Amino acid sequence: MLAPASSYAQEAGAQSTPPLVQQINNGNWLPQEEARALRDELYYQQAIQAYMAMLPALNVIGMRDGSEALFGEGYNILPIWKDRMDSRTWVPTPNADVVYSMNYLDLKETGPLVVAAPPNVIGMFTDFFQRTLTDVGAIGPDRARGGLYLLLPPDYTGPVPGGYFPVKSPTYNVFLFFRTVMAQGDGKPDPAPAVALAEQTRIYPLSAMEKDAKPMEFPNASGQRINMMYPTDASYFTKLKEFVDYEPVGAIDMELRGVLAGIGIIKGQPFEPTPKQQELLQKAVETAPKMALALRQLGRDDKRNLYYADRQYETAWAGATADFAQDSYTDINQRAGYFQYVYSSAPAMVMHTINAGSKYPFTARDADGDFLNGSNTYRMHLPANPPAALFWAVTAYNVTDGTMPETEQLLPSTNGFYDIPKNDDGSIDIWFGPSQPEGVADAAFIQTVPDRNFIAALRLYGAKTEFYDQTWKPDDIVKVE
Repeated sequence: MLAPASSYAQEAGAQSTPPLVQQINNGNWLPQEEARALRDELYYQQAIQAYMAMLPALNVIGMRDGSEALFGEGYNILPIWKDRMDSRTWVPTPNADVVYSMNYLDLKETGPLVVAAPPNVIGMFTDFFQRTLTDVGAIGPDRARGGLYLLLPPDYTGPVPGGYFPVKSPTYNVFLFFRTVMAQGDGKPDPAPAVALAEQTRIYPLSAMEKDAKPMEFPNASGQRINMMYPTDASYFTKLKEFVDYEPVGAIDMELRGVLAGIGIIKGQPFEPTPKQQELLQKAVETAPKMALALRQLGRDDKRNLYYADRQYETAWAGATADFAQDSYTDINQRAGYFQYVYSSAPAMVMHTINAGSKYPFTARDADGDFLNGSNTYRMHLPANPPAALFWAVTAYNVTDGTMPETEQLLPSTNGFYDIPKNDDGSIDIWFGPSQPEGVADAAFIQTVPDRNFIAALRLYGAKTEFYDQTWKPDDIVKVE
C-alpha cells in the first residue's frame, strides 16, 4: 500500500538534499573515465538485447544467405531436399523425415506474388521475424486441398482480386517453408512421391502473364555441404543493419528501434561503430548465445517447458502460442532460446489440432535427469501405436544450435516408415550411442558424437487425441551400461 503523501513530505523535510543528489556523486557530474565506462556498459547491454530480440530475423537471414549462395536467388528457385536433409545441411533442427522445400521471397523487388501450393502440404509463410502469415495445408485455409496464396507487400494499397488466399506481410521479405510427406517404400520411406508433389509448386508475380513468368527451378539440395546458420561474429550486426535499412519502419516497433539506435543501427543512417564499440559488439555476439543457452539449460521456474508431469520431455514454446505470448507479455527469453536452435514457428505446431498439425516433444535429459551425452548408450521406449495420423519420427540434434550431429550415419533419425522390429506388445525401442549395439537393427539406431551433448526429439505429424489427453506418453530415455 502506498504511504500517505504527508509521510513523503515529512521524510523529504528530514533530508538536507534530494535522494538522487546524495546517491550520485553528491550532485556532481561523474568523473569522465567513469562516465565513459558506463556508456560503454550500456552500449554492450543494448547489443545483448538487440541480439536476443532480433535473433528470429537473423536466423532466417542466415538460412536465406546460405541457400542463395549455393542455388541462386529468385522467386522461381525452390530448392528441394529430394533425397532428404542430412547432417551436411547446417540449419536449426532440420527434419530428415519429410521432404523440405524452402524459398525466400522479396516482395519489394517483385510486388505481389502468387504461390500455387500443392495439396497435402504441411507448411507456412512467415515474415522475416518468423511471424506466421498463414499456415498452408490441413491447418491453413486450403485445408490440404492446395490453393492460390497471394502474398502482399506491407505498403500494398491496390485492389485484392478474388479467388486467392490473400496475406499481407509486415516485411518485404517472406519465408516459404513447405514439407511434403514421404510414402511407405520397401521397408523404408520413399521420398519420390513427396518430391513430385513439391515440384507442383508454382510461384509468379500477380501481374505476370504466363509467357512472362520465369519457369520454376527445383535444384536438389540433398547431399551438399550448406551453411544456413546465422552469423557467430560481429557480422551479425552488419546483417542486422542491412535488414533495418531494407524493411519499412513499421516492420519493427519504435521501442525496439530505440534499442537498435543505442548501438548505432538507425534506418538510412551510416553504421560506423568505433574500435571500442566493435570490441563490445564482438563481446555481445559471443556472450548472448551463452545466455540463451543458459536459459534453455536451466529451464523455467514455472515448469511450463515440461510436456508431462512425470517425464523429462519439453515443449520448445513453453505452452505459449506460436508467437510466444504468455498471459500478459511476450516471452522474449523463450523466443530467443527457441530461435537459437529452431526455425519457424506456426500455429499448427502449437494448436491442439486432431489428426493434423505437428507436435515435437523433445528431451535433453535421461530418466535420471542427467544431460544426454554422445559417449553413452541410451534406449528410448515408445509404447505401441504412436498417436500420429501421418507418421512419427525421432531425431538427434546438437544442443547449441539444433544442427544434426554429423557421423558416418549422416541421417541421425528414424521414423515409422522404416521396418523397425517391434516388441511383443507392439512397442518400439530406439537406441542412441556412439556405436551400434549388438543385435539392434539399423533402422532402430541413431549414432551420436562422443563427448558431445545432444537432444532427442520425437515428432508426431497429425497428432491424435491420445497425445493430448496423455493416455499415450513416450518413456523417458534410459542410459544403458
